[in-house]
Amino acid sequence: MTDIAVEVRGLTKSYGNVNALAGIDLQIGHGEVFALLGPNGAGKTTTVEILEGYRHRDGGEVAVLGLDPGRQRARLKKHIGIVLQSTGVDRFLTVAETIAMYSGYYPRPRPVDEVIEVVGLTEKRNSRVVKLSGGQQRRLDVAIALCGDPQLLFLDEPTIGLDVVSKQAVRAFLTELRDRGDTTIVLTTHDLADIERLCRRLVVIDRGRVVHDGTLGALHERYGSRRRVLVELDEQLSAPIELPGVVQESSSANGRLITFSLDGSTTAGELVGRLASVAQLRDISVQEPAIEDVIARLYASSTTPPHPRRSRP
Repeated sequence: MTDIAVEVRGLTKSYGNVNALAGIDLQIGHGEVFALLGPNGAGKTTTVEILEGYRHRDGGEVAVLGLDPGRQRARLKKHIGIVLQSTGVDRFLTVAETIAMYSGYYPRPRPVDEVIEVVGLTEKRNSRVVKLSGGQQRRLDVAIALCGDPQLLFLDEPTIGLDVVSKQAVRAFLTELRDRGDTTIVLTTHDLADIERLCRRLVVIDRGRVVHDGTLGALHERYGSRRRVLVELDEQLSAPIELPGVVQESSSANGRLITFSLDGSTTAGELVGRLASVAQLRDISVQEPAIEDVIARLYASSTTPPHPRRSRP
């Protein structure tokens, strides 16, 4: 088996005179948790639907688990699971009955009790769907997607509409699923906390083109605002700290509480090391740029105009 679960080259799709996808390239490795991000209308939903085999592409090459979803959808759907934003299931069936019913659609389903255990619903096995909490219902949605033993799982907004406790429970479960390493997960979400918790890599699409492909750390480094370091000292500094890219933004009246900002030329560790050589440190805190701000800066920097499709003569 190849190490690549999904490979896309030059993917294009137009609706009327609007190019929704203007030549997208991406690869997703087996066992990877991959986030596809973008503003509304960026093309991410079209991309996912093409990968799932529910929408035809205009051009480009697409291989999902070695199959072309546009031509081999019947073979592909046996190997993928899809978790939509909401799943319409019979609210009066039990958890076990629901999973057993959906398992019947697959040629080689996982055992019902095994799926229930994987998603952490063993104690709710005989509970009716209507009695489940929001977080438990979302786990059931994932269980339905897992019952066919998929190699690839598509998750659309896995924590949307959930309360804080339920979100934490779903993220904890998905973290466990990720750490097992035997299921590739493609995640689309507007909740950036999902990405921070679950994903090691993300692709950002804007106006039908890839504008970032890499780690979350690389995104912070390229588009993040300056990192801030708040330091509390036992005594006032006798001289300013001079390091590349380090700016002293503010200090308290007694000069012992100082805020520095860093542009990446000097690390927080290097700054702390210099401070420790000239003063006694009492407390240190590092503030990373908020992911929301980083994403906003990325979108603002993306100036790729829309590419209307040329009319045929």
